[in-house]
Amino acid sequence: MREYLRKNKKRWGAGMLGTAIYWVIRALRATLRLRIVGGELPQACHDRNEGLIGVFWHSRLIMPVFAYRGKGFNVLISSHGDGEIIGTVMRKFGHKLVRGSSSKGGREAFKELVRLARENCDIGITPDGPRGPAEVVKPGVATLACLTKMPVIPMAYACSRAWRLSSWDRFMIPCPFSRVVFVWGEPLRPAEGEETESFRQRVETALKDVTARADGYFAK
Repeated sequence: MREYLRKNKKRWGAGMLGTAIYWVIRALRATLRLRIVGGELPQACHDRNEGLIGVFWHSRLIMPVFAYRGKGFNVLISSHGDGEIIGTVMRKFGHKLVRGSSSKGGREAFKELVRLARENCDIGITPDGPRGPAEVVKPGVATLACLTKMPVIPMAYACSRAWRLSSWDRFMIPCPFSRVVFVWGEPLRPAEGEETESFRQRVETALKDVTARADGYFAK
């Protein structure tokens, strides 16, 4: 019993913190005024019963759950401690988890993502996580899309007022009673014979574009 408690103490602590963060986010959401731009783009995939890969920067991970109208993301979450916290939050919002990262469990996670894609399940990925560099898309999402032909839809949100943490990604948290805009971009599909690196660059450019568009709503 003592060994069991020792091994699970960290996980329980992360779960409790994740639960607390979930309720803070729900309370924060009640104070915000939200606007969704381009929501018809992911909806078109859902109307065709086609799965999608939703991509958003790690720094803007906290709010996309409020702009998503599908049956639930299968979210790629890293296996380290922070991933356990984020995973708890995502589960509370009704999403499922795929655990793994480039440094641990990546191969098994990728196989699971391929299986889910072929079953037309929605997948959520922060392509610059879990450790950066910030706003640089890693190859995994492009490899997955090129293999499965699944559409990649970029999304970003911006706030009229926000806190930025001193983390590697300068994580963004909306201030209470601020305005929030979500911007969905056009679906991206690999061209026939397109190289993975070429498609990776297109995803990165598109994600930076929707981020700039979102930020532009509150530019002075």
